[in-house]
Amino acid sequence: SLCILTAILLYAAGKRYVFPTVERNMDEVILPMPHTEPVIEIQKQETGEGQGKITYFVADIQLGDATDLRAAFAKNQYGLNIRDTLSGMAQEHNAIFAVNGDYYGFRTDGIVIRNGILYRDEPANRECLVMYRDGTVSVMQEGSVSGEKLVKEGAWNVFSFGPVLVEDEEIRAGLDEPYKVDLINESISEKQPRTGIGILGENHLLIIAVDGRSGGYSCGMTFQEFAQLFSDYGCELAYNLDGGSSVTMFQDGQILNQPSSGEKREISDSI
Repeated sequence: SLCILTAILLYAAGKRYVFPTVERNMDEVILPMPHTEPVIEIQKQETGEGQGKITYFVADIQLGDATDLRAAFAKNQYGLNIRDTLSGMAQEHNAIFAVNGDYYGFRTDGIVIRNGILYRDEPANRECLVMYRDGTVSVMQEGSVSGEKLVKEGAWNVFSFGPVLVEDEEIRAGLDEPYKVDLINESISEKQPRTGIGILGENHLLIIAVDGRSGGYSCGMTFQEFAQLFSDYGCELAYNLDGGSSVTMFQDGQILNQPSSGEKREISDSI
C-alpha cells in the first residue's frame, strides 16, 4: 500500500506501525480489508535546454483503496525537529514508493492527521489538503474546522504546506505573486525544486517531483509552471507539498531524482 511520511510512502501490504504517543487511539483505526494492490507508473521527463532545462518525475498511481496512501514520521516518532532521510524512512517501512510530504515537525500549530489518527489540533491560518477514507479529497482553511471533526468525517491524511495549484480543474489565480510559508522570510514562488500531488479521478493520483538548483540539468519550476503541468495532465485538484532540498522520490530501493542537497538531506515526514 502507498504511504505518506510526512514523507509519502507505499507500504508493504499488511504492515502496521504503532506510534507510542497515540497508542491509545489505535483501536479506533480500522484498516482496510484485502483489495486490489496499487498500480504505479513513473516516467522521467525533460524539457528545455541549457540553463533553462527542467527535469521532473511523474508518478501515476491508481490506488486499490484510498487508505493505501499512508504516512510515516521520521524515526517513526511524532514530534518536533525529528529528521531522517527519505530512503531510510522508506526502507524502515518496506515502502515500494515514497516522496517527501509537508513539514509538520517544524511548527507547533495546525492540524496533523496521519493514517486516521489525530496528532495535533491547533488553530492555524493555512490551506490544507484533506484526503478522506472514502477517496474524496478537499482543500480548506485549517482555522475553519477542527481536526477532531475531520477525523469524525473520515479524514485519513491532512497535509499542510501549499499553495493550492489547481482546484475544480482551474489553475488557482495569483500563483505568480510572492508566497511565504510560516517563518520562511523569502517568497518560494520562483523557480525551485518542487513536490506536488494531483487528483485525476477516484483513487487516481499524480505525484510530481521537479528537480532544481542545478543549471544544465534542472532549474526548477515556478508555481505557475508547476500548476500548468498538473493542469496539462488533467488534474481536477493539485496541491504543492514541501519543496526545495527536501524534494526526493524513491522507488524499489533507490532514489530516482537528484535532490539539490544530495540524498543525505533529512526530512520530518513523507508520503
